[in-house]
Amino acid sequence: MIAKWFDERLDLKKFKEKFLNKAFPAHPTFLFGEIALFSFITLVITGIFLGLFYEPSTGQVSLFGAMVPAAYASVVKIDLLPMGVIIRRIHHWSAMIMIAAIIAHLARVYFTSAYRKPREINWLIGLSLLAVTLGAAFTGYLLPYSQFSVTATSIAYYIAKSVPWAGDWISRLLFNGEFPAHGTVPRFFFLHVMLIPIGLITLIGAHLLVLVKQKHTEPKANSKRKAAQGGRRLIGIPVWPEQSYISVSLFFFLLFVVVLMATYIPLNPIERYGPPSPVTPVMRPDWYFLPIYGFLKLIPGDLSFTLLGSKITPEAIGGVFFPGILALILVAIPFLDRASSPQNYIENPLHRPFMTSSGIAGAMLLFMTTVSGYIDVLHIAPASMAIYVVVVTAAAWVVSYLLLRLYSRAAKKGEHVKS
Repeated sequence: MIAKWFDERLDLKKFKEKFLNKAFPAHPTFLFGEIALFSFITLVITGIFLGLFYEPSTGQVSLFGAMVPAAYASVVKIDLLPMGVIIRRIHHWSAMIMIAAIIAHLARVYFTSAYRKPREINWLIGLSLLAVTLGAAFTGYLLPYSQFSVTATSIAYYIAKSVPWAGDWISRLLFNGEFPAHGTVPRFFFLHVMLIPIGLITLIGAHLLVLVKQKHTEPKANSKRKAAQGGRRLIGIPVWPEQSYISVSLFFFLLFVVVLMATYIPLNPIERYGPPSPVTPVMRPDWYFLPIYGFLKLIPGDLSFTLLGSKITPEAIGGVFFPGILALILVAIPFLDRASSPQNYIENPLHRPFMTSSGIAGAMLLFMTTVSGYIDVLHIAPASMAIYVVVVTAAAWVVSYLLLRLYSRAAKKGEHVKS
């Protein structure tokens, strides 16, 4: 009766025929996007809870008889609430999973060439999603306002300040003055809970709209099935009810994993680090910023020069140019690897030697720069580590390219013999 009432007013039957009968690819790698979406939903829910008790201020308040910043005190009090520390950990690990899922999703798109015409727009949206998500993680890093988080954020401040020609303006705009300024925490809080979530929701909505319009890519084997059926519709699982059941099950399984991680894996204990102080603790950023941190470790501290009236410092080379060049390469990929006709099918990575080996080399570069962040623990000189980074990255490309070329030739030869 209720369903009929809504159907008469909203024409739900037509909506179901148009949208809920669409097919979703059955391959499990297509679930990376859903994992990122579900992680974002979890972040919003837990973030609302944390925002009810967090105080975005560096004003001094009393905590257990000591005067500490209000932001720091509010996080300590959150941890003392029933389930408070668990919810804060769920928020933290959901952010980690969301970043990892977006990276895995982009890797699948890259290695299967699903970024080609007409899907260049969604590739750029995906890269923007990754960048904005990293921005959310970065702005959330400072909010506990512990000695650890302030020290970590100060690295980003000096990187922002080192941007050629516009560093002072960018650093003052982002950090609301010389860091740590009294207005930095309120500004980061506004970015973290308002501006960045709006950007994420907008990008997710745009991504889904383009996806519905263009449909998913699918294995080439489906082309023969389509030809036999005389149609061009995507072959897969209907969104309702089959894929919906899978998605709901995935959400609860993901929630179970996150709660399990939150229960047994602690965060950086802010009580141990304490509020900000002149002492600089030994720290490293989370894994998604480690490649930049590691690259900074490889650059000699006295390496600087002047370019067009602006001083280029090691922070600019490692924190601005290095990620900037990587970002430009990723943006340019769909336009450099151009297809003459629209591509609706997944390419086999083993049949794309150059692009696949380039992706493997890029992943190895990020891995080696991540390892570079631990050269003090590994007792490796920066110059030696720089050589290792170059040699290992180049070797990864050459070896993978040669092996893929041999495989591709053998595969073509086998197809020729069969024909």
